Formats: sequence, C-alpha cells, structure tokens
Amino acid sequence: MSDNIRWHYYSSAEEIAQMAVHQILLKAQEAISHRGIFTLVLAGGTTPKRIYELLAEHDQQWDKWYLFMGDERCLEVNDAQRNSLMVQQTWLNRVNFPAANFHPIAAELGPEQAAVQYAELIRHYLPFNMTLLGMGEDGHTASLFPGHQHNADELTHAVYNSPKPPPQRVSLSQSALAQSEQILILVTGSSKKTAVKQWLEGEPLPIAQVRAINGVDIMIAPEARP
Repeated sequence: MSDNIRWHYYSSAEEIAQMAVHQILLKAQEAISHRGIFTLVLAGGTTPKRIYELLAEHDQQWDKWYLFMGDERCLEVNDAQRNSLMVQQTWLNRVNFPAANFHPIAAELGPEQAAVQYAELIRHYLPFNMTLLGMGEDGHTASLFPGHQHNADELTHAVYNSPKPPPQRVSLSQSALAQSEQILILVTGSSKKTAVKQWLEGEPLPIAQVRAINGVDIMIAPEARP
C-alpha cells in the first residue's frame, strides 16, 4: 500500500470528468491485457454521473469490465437516490453491458445483511484495478463519515447513523479501498473548500485516510481549492 498522494489541478468539473474517463480507459486497456478483466469501483455524485455519461459514448470490451459500488443507500432498488440506479440509467442501459458483470450492493436487504453479502462477493475480486471516490462537505467519502467507528478488519461496513439522509447505508471500508491499485478522488464544488483546507492541514478526515497500492490521485476543480 502506497502513501503516495498526488494532487492534480484542473480548470473545471467537466475537465475532471474528461480526464477521469481518459484514465479509466487507459487502466481498462492495461488490466484487460494483463489479466483479462478490468475491475472498477464506482461512486455516486454529480461528477461521477458525468463520467458515466461520457463512458457510455465509448465502445469498449464491456464483457471484460466488472463494476462494483463504493457505497449504497438502504433504499428500494428502484429508488431515485440509489447510486446503482444512476449508474444504470446514465451508462449501462445505453451500452451492451452484461448484467452479470455489474455488482450493486443489495442495500434493500438492510445494512447488516447487505454488508456481509457484499464483503463475501468482493473478496474474490480483490485487488480492484481502479476506484472512483468523491468527497462530501464534511470530508466523508463513500459512506465513511467523520466520527464514525468501524471494525478496521472488515471489508464492508453497515452504517446506521449517516448525518446525511438516509441514515442507513453500506460502505466499502478503508481496508477494502486500500486494496485498489489506483484511486481517483474527484473534488468539485465550492462547498468542498473548507474540507479540503482541513485535509491539507492534517485533520483526520475519512477522505484523508484513503490509500491505494499505487497511490491516490486527487483531481480538484478551482472552486474547491481553499
């Protein structure tokens, strides 16, 4: 696991989305040529949504892509707030993507059961080739929130008291995230400025704990810089 943190400054959220897609496609090509498959962990949020829209415009070997979620809200499968539904609507439904290669979190089962089930699933795919993460205004990432305590040995966490609704969620753990070859952290929006400042000053925010095998790349837009 590498402590290498690389900051990349871009002119806009759109440029971040374009560059992230470029990085994803390069990583996919490399992974498929080396091991026959590409494993990618997805995030919710505005910038990831734009990334998925852009990916849908590319013709790829989708049968060799395996997709996972970094976190999910404990809502019904067809709820508009589900990250997995957003991924399907903006990307997967628009290309010839094999349904069996998309692995959403069954968060409709409740935090505990879904977390256990997802940990068993992802265990067989680790390490991930690439993970996408966003950052909240409080410095959270996935559904890892400031002040929450979790068992560090778990691959997934059941989350019961999210400060953002809905309160019940499932999240990959820092341990699972660290088993990614590369992580892209997407930071856009002026509301992130305070958290970025705290991060740079060494505050122990969840986002600041993220590590990866070959390092973490932070892609930040101008309005998010302190």
